[in-house]
Amino acid sequence: MLTDSPAATWEKGYNNYGPWLKRKYNGQRVFKVIVDGGFTCPNRDGSKGYGGCTYCNVDSFTPSVSRQAPTLREQVIQGMERARKGNKADKFVIYFQPNTNTYAPTHYLKMLYDEALSIDTENIVGLSVGTRPDCIDAEKIALLESYTDRFDVDLEMGMESIYNETLGQINRGCTHDDLVKALKLVENSKLDICVHTIFGLPGETKEMMLKYAGEINRFPQIKFVKFHHLHIVEGSVMGVKYKREPFKLFSLEEYADFLCDLLPLVRPDVVIQRLFGISDWDLLIAPNWGLKKSEIQYFIDQRLLERGVVQGSKYAALSLGH
Repeated sequence: MLTDSPAATWEKGYNNYGPWLKRKYNGQRVFKVIVDGGFTCPNRDGSKGYGGCTYCNVDSFTPSVSRQAPTLREQVIQGMERARKGNKADKFVIYFQPNTNTYAPTHYLKMLYDEALSIDTENIVGLSVGTRPDCIDAEKIALLESYTDRFDVDLEMGMESIYNETLGQINRGCTHDDLVKALKLVENSKLDICVHTIFGLPGETKEMMLKYAGEINRFPQIKFVKFHHLHIVEGSVMGVKYKREPFKLFSLEEYADFLCDLLPLVRPDVVIQRLFGISDWDLLIAPNWGLKKSEIQYFIDQRLLERGVVQGSKYAALSLGH
C-alpha cells in the first residue's frame, strides 16, 4: 500500500526536516535559536593549526543578531522573541552553532548548556550542538546524553568531505577516519546524529561527490544530514585564493541537478535538514545566485518535482551493488 511507504507522508520528494518536526511535535512550529557560546576551534588556536579550514569565516554562517547579543541568556531570549514574532514559533531548539561547541572541559560545557536550557524550559524541546568529530569523546557524549530524558539532543558533526586528500587541502585538521571513530562512539547512543557535508570542494568530481551518499548510508546512527554547496566568503583563506585564481563553482541549475542525482541514493529514513547553505550578502564572494533563501528553496524543489525525484529510490540498488 502507498501509505506503507515513508514517502507517502512527505510533502516533497524527500524527507524534509520542517514537516518532520511538525509531525514529531503534533503540529507545533519548532524553530532553532542559534547561540554563540564563545568557543574557538583546535584548527584556529594552534592546537591543530592556525587560520581554520580554508573555506571558513565563522561570521559567514552566524546571523549578525546572534553575534551582537553580549550574553548567552540575551541570545536565547532575543532569539525566541524573533522566532515568535517573525515565524509564529511555539517551541524551540537551542542550537550552539559557531565554532566547535564541545571544545572545552566537560564541566564548562555543562555550565553553558544548563544555562541556555534553563531560560524558558517549558518551551524548549531540544538541544543541538555543532562540533568537529575530533572533539568528541565518551565523557562529552555522556554529558549530552544526560539531557535526553528532558530534551531531544542533536549532535551535529562536520563530515565536509569523505576524502582525506580533500580534507588535507582545505586544512581541515582532521580526517574522515576521525568521523568514523566518532560515529562508532555514538553507535547505540540516545543522541540524534547529524552530519554536515560540503559539495563542490576543489578537485572533487560529481562522481566523487555522489559517493558521499553511500558513506552516509552505511551508518544507521546518522539520523539527519545537512547538504551545503561550497561558498567562498570574505575573511577566509579560500576567499583570498579565489580572488587571485577563480575556480569552478556550482551554478544554481547545476547544483539542483546534482541534488536530483544525489537524493535517490540517500537512505529514505535520513531526514534532510538542509539542501543548501546561505551566507550573509556582505560576506559572500561566490557563487552569488542572486536569490533569497526561499527562492533558492523553491527553485530546487521545482527541479526535484520536474524530474520526479524520490529520496532513496535507488538506495536498494546501491546497497545490493555495494
